Amino acid sequence: VQLQASGGGLVQAGGFLRLSCAASGRTFSNYSGGWFRRAPGKEREFVAAISRRDGSTYYADTVKGRFTISRDYAKNTMHLQMNSLKPEDTAVYYCGARSSGSNLQFSRYYNHWGQGTQVTVSS
Repeated sequence: VQLQASGGGLVQAGGFLRLSCAASGRTFSNYSGGWFRRAPGKEREFVAAISRRDGSTYYADTVKGRFTISRDYAKNTMHLQMNSLKPEDTAVYYCGARSSGSNLQFSRYYNHWGQGTQVTVSS
């Protein structure tokens, strides 16, 4: 499956953005999906994931209550709704897919990646 991430941009603190990850080549519903981010000078970190098995969602503590991961099966797309954005959310966001529904918080288990989209939150 090929992934294309989009929706990043520049927003003020407290604002919102909606990231999209469009899949092609295979049906996205056959995969679990995840969002990760990498801030300047930092390691890639887990943000959110959604399981292919039962649609369970998982979030990093830093985004819980502010971000929501979802799928649009009709459009073969995964979304990340980001509300109440903070300057520390500034990073390049990557979407990933893997065929299993386990270990979704760990990027090393993902087989497919999108190219990343920049999110910048100004204070």
